[in-house]
Amino acid sequence: MWYSPRAVAGFAEKDFYLDEFRGRTLVLAVDRDLLRGEKARRTLAAVTRDLVGADARVVVVLGKATDAAAPRAAERSRSAPAQRWRRWLGLPRTSARRSRRVPPAAARSDVLRWDDGDGVLVELWRILRVRTLGLVLVDGPAVDAACAIAAGFRVTKLVLIDRVGGLVARKGDRPLSYLDGASLDALLTVGEAEFQGFGARRALLTQVDTVLEAGVSSVNLCRIDGLARELFTYEGSGTFISRDDHCHVDPLSIDDFHEVERLIARGQKEGLLRPRNADEIAEVLLDGLGVWVGSGHLAGVGALRPWAQGSDVVGEISALYTFTRFKGEGIGGRLVKRLLARAREDAMVYVFAVTTSDRAARFFARNGFSTMRAADVPAAKWDDYDPARRARARVFRIDPGEGPPLAP
Repeated sequence: MWYSPRAVAGFAEKDFYLDEFRGRTLVLAVDRDLLRGEKARRTLAAVTRDLVGADARVVVVLGKATDAAAPRAAERSRSAPAQRWRRWLGLPRTSARRSRRVPPAAARSDVLRWDDGDGVLVELWRILRVRTLGLVLVDGPAVDAACAIAAGFRVTKLVLIDRVGGLVARKGDRPLSYLDGASLDALLTVGEAEFQGFGARRALLTQVDTVLEAGVSSVNLCRIDGLARELFTYEGSGTFISRDDHCHVDPLSIDDFHEVERLIARGQKEGLLRPRNADEIAEVLLDGLGVWVGSGHLAGVGALRPWAQGSDVVGEISALYTFTRFKGEGIGGRLVKRLLARAREDAMVYVFAVTTSDRAARFFARNGFSTMRAADVPAAKWDDYDPARRARARVFRIDPGEGPPLAP
């Protein structure tokens, strides 16, 4: 095996996202009462430092505290030096890039006061021409100013940080991981947000809809303690909202190799996939499908491997893995539907899947697969198969022409 799953999984997500943000602009909005604790401020500072270190442009919009318990240090008078806010937040100082075409005045400060109006956007634009970080101070909640800035500049990403974070219908539920344009439109119809349990956030969702219509690529809702996970990991911590289609399934290409490798390594680490060598991973890449969500995040992979059984050809669903973040949102089902369609095109008499995972077994059973004996699949399947893993393996089967509609 020519790669280390641990190294692949470690490189992974953060570096992938930082590279994606390179040269892009992100707006982070947070109110001061969420930053009372030093840990929260360190989180914001660390994420900001990572982003500007990767040559992303970052605008931090700091809103006024909404409760009387805000720390005295965070409630300096309006006449206090603006740089004090940056130091209190622990934000990195960014040096102005020299340019003969940029007036020297544009580089003097990276802190602005928000008072509405296009004049502030012009001043902020001057800052971002020569710096990778700008801080905007708001006397009210951060969200309104942040939305105005994001829409005015049509930024790549707007991150709204609040106490609730992602969209949660009921207490104890996982946050809804993804919301596309069609789903957002449906949610904003009369009474639908309330019916779905999101009534308290209708006003916020309306603002999100407005900025997306203005050209902002995506909006993230999260808590401060989940900020790094939301921006730098596949699992995320909140809700990602984009006008793009929820997901699409397409054949994998050579340019997807490193992402596919990382996904498989992660699936192996979680025990959902068996160990695979370089040649087996290449087979997944050449014959597999990927499912992408939002603006191009690879959320899952799967392949259909043909086996000869007498004069017939049967198929095996191989290397099927989707990120836990999208569990219950139809990602795995979309992959399997496309794989079964391939099986029908290739006249396979049945399709089987082998797993040692209870989670995967429940998925197959829920989606119309029935159990079968391991001895009934092509004997070649078990050549060089780990005996201990085979002893725990469960096999599922479906007729590709008669399978019921797949559940999420």
